[in-house]
Amino acid sequence: MRRWGALAALGLGLVSAQPAPGGVLTIRFLDVGQGDAVLITSPEGKSVLYDGGRSEARLKALLTQYQVKSLDLVVASHADSDHITGLVPAVQTFRPKYFLNNGLAGTTQIWQKLVTTAKQAGTQGLIAKGQTINLGSVKLTVLPPPPGMKDQNTSSVGLLVQYGSFRALMTGDSETPETTAWLRQYPAAALGPIDVYKSIHHGARNGDNARWLATVRPANVVIGVGPNNYGHPTAEAITLYKKVGAAIYRTDLNGTVTVTVQHGGAYTLSAAKGTGTAATRTQAPSSVTPPTPASSVVYPNCAAVRAAGKAPLLRGQPGYSSKLDRDGDGRACE
Repeated sequence: MRRWGALAALGLGLVSAQPAPGGVLTIRFLDVGQGDAVLITSPEGKSVLYDGGRSEARLKALLTQYQVKSLDLVVASHADSDHITGLVPAVQTFRPKYFLNNGLAGTTQIWQKLVTTAKQAGTQGLIAKGQTINLGSVKLTVLPPPPGMKDQNTSSVGLLVQYGSFRALMTGDSETPETTAWLRQYPAAALGPIDVYKSIHHGARNGDNARWLATVRPANVVIGVGPNNYGHPTAEAITLYKKVGAAIYRTDLNGTVTVTVQHGGAYTLSAAKGTGTAATRTQAPSSVTPPTPASSVVYPNCAAVRAAGKAPLLRGQPGYSSKLDRDGDGRACE
């Protein structure tokens, strides 16, 4: 096993910025076709790209479309081409300070190209070891591959994003051996509930499993997927997400899915096209110190929702009611 680029830093002295709505965390699950790419922008304008999809041109176009001016960190969940190809132009263009990876070198030409590009850009390799990274006011917790994992998928690097009570989780193409090891390694409260969750391995049959999702308890699942011959997302995965009561978004149907998080943790999801497939929630979305259980949150009208700073309310969020959702699209008090 060849490891590239070790660095002991636990906090990043991030100094660059990018245009973004002031005072909010923005997470974009980018529509890169069959692959994953997640762009995270802190309220202070600091930015991270977690995976980059399988097309250099497409990722570069999306970064231009969303007016990205800089990247402070790029993350490869693992070395598969549908996750790292787009990182090449990202590193070439923005010369991020760090490249976080699992330390398990890929065997493909695109991996070698990415490593060479990072070295030429002066980007330092950072092996996932459970770091906590402060991206401005946003806390990023790295979930490193547990000991004993044998391949790229089960060596995927996880990333937990926290801002106020809001929590999002990405875990690459993890499979049951890795998620089972994480369940042994971390307390349940550290892994769930999660407000916005990236589907493992594009909704593959060997990705998410019932035991893992029972702990993660996602309120919303985003599947990074495009035309493919693998059957992604599988009916088995969709059934699992519905059983835990999650709303489901797919980049092949919904395009880029954007999450906007206000100070404190209130959040909204919006899709470039269409709407997510909502399901009835069986538990409240995550909150560090919930003021009241979700079932007791009642708003008499939309004026009360807006006064509380919760508009629009998405189906499944505390206080949502079909009486407040006049057009029945899952977004009340728009």
